[in-house]
Amino acid sequence: MSSSTEYGSHTWELLLTVDHQHKDAQKEFLLQVTGDLHIGGLMLKLVEKINKAQDWSDYAFWWEQKKCWLLKTHWTLDKCGVQADAKLFFTPQHKMLRLRLPNMKTVRLKVSFSAMVFRAVSDICKILNIRRSEELSLLKQSGDTLKKKKKKDKNSKEPVTEDILNLCNSPVSSGLPANPGLYSKTMTPTYDPVSGSPASSTITWFSDSPLTEQNCSILALSYPNCSPEMLAEMYQPRTLADKAKLNAGWLDSSRSLMEQGILEDEQLLLRFKYYTFFDLNPKYDAVRINQLYEQARWAILLEEIDCTEEEMLIFAAIQARTPSHKLSLSSEAQDFTCESEVDEVEAALSNLEVTLEGGNTSNILEDITDIPKLADNLRLVRPRKLSLKAIKEYWFIFRDTSISYFKNKESAQGEPIEKLNLKGCEVIPDVNVAAKKFGIKLLIPVADGMNEVYLRCDNEDQYARWMAACVLASKGRTMADSSYQPEVQKILSFLQMKNWTMSSQATSEPENVDMKPECFVSLRYTKKYKSKQLTARILEAHQNISQMSLVEAKLRFIQAWQSLPEFGLSYYIVRFKGSKKDDVLGVSYNRLIRIDMATGDPITTWRFSNMKQWNVNWEIRQVAIEFDQNVSIAFMCLSADCKIIHEYIGGYIFLSTRSKDQNETLDEELFHKLTGGQE
Repeated sequence: MSSSTEYGSHTWELLLTVDHQHKDAQKEFLLQVTGDLHIGGLMLKLVEKINKAQDWSDYAFWWEQKKCWLLKTHWTLDKCGVQADAKLFFTPQHKMLRLRLPNMKTVRLKVSFSAMVFRAVSDICKILNIRRSEELSLLKQSGDTLKKKKKKDKNSKEPVTEDILNLCNSPVSSGLPANPGLYSKTMTPTYDPVSGSPASSTITWFSDSPLTEQNCSILALSYPNCSPEMLAEMYQPRTLADKAKLNAGWLDSSRSLMEQGILEDEQLLLRFKYYTFFDLNPKYDAVRINQLYEQARWAILLEEIDCTEEEMLIFAAIQARTPSHKLSLSSEAQDFTCESEVDEVEAALSNLEVTLEGGNTSNILEDITDIPKLADNLRLVRPRKLSLKAIKEYWFIFRDTSISYFKNKESAQGEPIEKLNLKGCEVIPDVNVAAKKFGIKLLIPVADGMNEVYLRCDNEDQYARWMAACVLASKGRTMADSSYQPEVQKILSFLQMKNWTMSSQATSEPENVDMKPECFVSLRYTKKYKSKQLTARILEAHQNISQMSLVEAKLRFIQAWQSLPEFGLSYYIVRFKGSKKDDVLGVSYNRLIRIDMATGDPITTWRFSNMKQWNVNWEIRQVAIEFDQNVSIAFMCLSADCKIIHEYIGGYIFLSTRSKDQNETLDEELFHKLTGGQE
């Protein structure tokens, strides 16, 4: 037998705090433990000491000082590094969390505070019936974006009670394992066993979702817009620096909520983080399409992304869908659940499916022996300092990824005046359909920055063909690529929406139409025009989209959003190595853009396709990237943690590996390998 002194030398006291619901029960327990006791054994000893009959299966130890979970129950206290001064909390891994969705509705549900955020978001999306959870993440609003709202709330006399959708009874949110076979590779819709008709896809896509049909409607359908007064209370970025604040609060996908200081019942934003919306399908993605539409709509209304007045009116017309916006919600619900309508939408949207660049599974290969070319008379515009722009007509030939121009068609057999290589360039539309202006702005990378060139086309068809060719060439593709014709059609479709003429019917309607136009445009246009003027212009623009179904209108809105020059750019304030001033870095799905903070002009573009490697020096928080042709850059992020940019780059590369041929199960290990980093 061991002596008491010998026993005391091997054991020590460990104070454990239990987080349970019994108010009068003891919270703290002092246990005698040894260093070779494993975590599972410590749990067992503690539960026996508590002596309360309840389900403890979701409980785990949280180490307060180290800010980490002790989830490996076979590890000993010595291996974990736990000593007598450790503060361990025995607490549930799943806790309540409030999520503000893109449609500004708040849901309350149980989420794993111990799983990595990537896994937690996946579970949340299963509950909400949103496919492709890898495109979303959780965002914590910064103090700057909340200041304006808090100031307004302080002046408010009546307390605002928010309508919260409670989803805390789901299997996933209760801590139970999710059904592994949730995604269907063939995407066959589920059928109602009684009627035999297809059940509502948004309700049955995930078999263990807690959404009732009523709750599903809240997430899948659009509701009346907020008032201009409410819009004025919300944070609206005015500068690039303001826009950078919007992206500072993304949570680290490789760490848990608890490890990042998120508290129980705290409110976070669930947002589409990566602007690569893969395999949007109206039959299965009612919630996903609506939430994406809502995120785009609020980005337009709050001017988080810039657009022209003409484009703003198109967005307003699609939102209003006059007089369809007066339809009851029940009629909108039928638009999702009626099989015949879904089939009609599928047929009408054959050219509208949004796919990731490179995600096309077509086996059609480019015929490199016969690459198409374009040849036309276009006007070349070169901005000149201290003088007017020089505009002159030339004969242009577009071949491969380059544009050559000649004095005239007859001289095209000789040497060109200049040859412009568009690979890696920025392509920006410069269009005003009403004024018959069809321009293409090209920012072509050169040694000392960007060479600015404007091309002017004569009509819509010519513009669509040349614009599509320029867009593909900037990505290193030619017109032989299978995506060229769909790109041309997409541009023509967007131009058609802009091409309206005021009818006598439209001019007489504004006074008779019950519309609040201020709800459909940003505050800038509310101040610029009177209500009747806005109503008339929205009705005018509405003529081209009045026959669309609700789903088609939302997809058109998303498509128009994607056509904006600033689409998909997330901004960060950085300091490049060797530079004496701050710049803005725009991170997109296929490139990085260095932008002058003062003027907003692009300085240099680097494509991910030319990237050889990237790494982070965690000691000085510096991101270093190497590209082809011995180009290398390094910068420190000033407006956010450099881990966020590192994760953005890795995340976009991860998403580019997706394919419709693959099972929809994600390679989570690859995601963390590309985004996790070695801090």
